[in-house]
Amino acid sequence: MTTRRSVAIIGAGLAGTTAGLGFLDAGFDVTIFSDRDRDSLRNKVPPTGVGVLFGKSQEWDAEIIEDLYEVGKTTGMSVRLYGGAGEDRAPVLEYDPDYGYVAAAVDLRLRADDRLGRFLDRGGRFEVTTVDLDNLDEIAGGNDLTLVATGKGGLSTLFPVDESRTKYREPQRRLLQVTLKGVDHGPEVFSYRSQAGGGHSLYNLDSENGELFVGPFLHKDEGATWSFIVFAKPSGAWAPRIDDVHDAVTARRTIAGIFAEFFPEDAPVIDRLEVIESDPVSWLKGAVTPTVRQAVATTRGGHPVAAIGDTAIAVDPVAGQGAQNTLIQIAELVKAARAHDGEFTSDWLAEEFEKHWERRGHAATEVTRLFLGDPDFATHLELSFPAAAVDPNVAQALLGLLSDPNPLLGLRTREDVENFITAVAGEPFDQVLARFAPAGQFSGAAPAPVTV
Repeated sequence: MTTRRSVAIIGAGLAGTTAGLGFLDAGFDVTIFSDRDRDSLRNKVPPTGVGVLFGKSQEWDAEIIEDLYEVGKTTGMSVRLYGGAGEDRAPVLEYDPDYGYVAAAVDLRLRADDRLGRFLDRGGRFEVTTVDLDNLDEIAGGNDLTLVATGKGGLSTLFPVDESRTKYREPQRRLLQVTLKGVDHGPEVFSYRSQAGGGHSLYNLDSENGELFVGPFLHKDEGATWSFIVFAKPSGAWAPRIDDVHDAVTARRTIAGIFAEFFPEDAPVIDRLEVIESDPVSWLKGAVTPTVRQAVATTRGGHPVAAIGDTAIAVDPVAGQGAQNTLIQIAELVKAARAHDGEFTSDWLAEEFEKHWERRGHAATEVTRLFLGDPDFATHLELSFPAAAVDPNVAQALLGLLSDPNPLLGLRTREDVENFITAVAGEPFDQVLARFAPAGQFSGAAPAPVTV
């Protein structure tokens, strides 16, 4: 009789529940440890991000669980950029391509709870307890494989920062997230920006202050809603406004104020949105220091443990890589573990993480730097954004990096980017860029009619 190999997973967010379900279905005996019970995980904590899955990551996720959701799907993104400050601030460019794939934004609390439910139904064990360094050693000693999925905090400090792969030492954006209700996802919504209307997400950029993402969303209770993330540059005008946010009402007020002042074309639609009273934790504020950690550590008793998800690679959410990177890492790790006959040694775990770094992790961090406007990518932005504004093929290829960021790794020089534009557009890059002219103005939503 063959004894089933055992896996312990610390953490019950998206990473922990996905790994739990994946390893259980792969024939392992699995226990998930969490410091919160199932109801608290679903209903008492905010979602740790929007968790959009762009295109290809859904193929990896399908290896763990089928797609359960119809709401929150988008097929493209409407992008607008303002440049300058004060009286010199002006519309610069816009583009609105189809992705060429489907993206899905589902409340991470719902995704995790559905996975946890299936995990429990199929015989997985769920223990509610706080895991510290002492009992982590005990857990790791009693299982064949132990994975830490406690996110950016928790036990992440057990894993040293990989200085060679960590490019920042402080947050690049201050973040405000909230989910609002009251507007459907139909084609008439934001129709002045796109024929797809509510079938496309919005991405507004301000060169001085940051970025603002708006997307159709599936809320865990309310269903079809809209999720917002403000990515505020620490030195800009938006960042101090986040200080005044302390609940969903003030989060909505802050975002509506930013739209009214900086993106008035969209303000009439935003003003129609309301807070979700039944979910007082439908908002979150904070900041992320993008960090890559050494993904294998040793407990006090000498037992190897591995980091997955944000515990291993924490990215700023500006390019939507966090949840996707997590799901890809886990799907590949499950396959590798199922095929592995020996012990799960430190060397084996480190080798699997290196495979993930080459497969997706490195590219995920680089595309995040691109959308953060990192100086290393100044040439990419200088050329690709204007090209995207005049050529839909370039626009689609640029947003295709959200689904598969690996092509970015081959674009290192100005000539690389020029050749990329030429290849995608089907004509010389300089001819493409010659067609670009500043937007001048953006079309806007009609104000709501005044009733007497």
